[in-house]
Amino acid sequence: MPRQTPEYEVLLTPAEVATMFRVDAKTVTRWAKLEKIPYVWTLGGHRRYPEKAVRALLAQGATQREVQA
Repeated sequence: MPRQTPEYEVLLTPAEVATMFRVDAKTVTRWAKLEKIPYVWTLGGHRRYPEKAVRALLAQGATQREVQA
């Protein structure tokens, strides 16, 4: 019987998200604190951002100003 590998959600660092939006990583952290962008906490206490959610924001045409609003 074949084993199925569990699917894991790809999580991005603040720097990776910042590169995608062309902003500083601190801006991404600020957006997370304002609940403008979804995130999860790692066991080490770091924020990580679900790639699907970040790409969805980009696909919607979200720009830096729209996320900040």
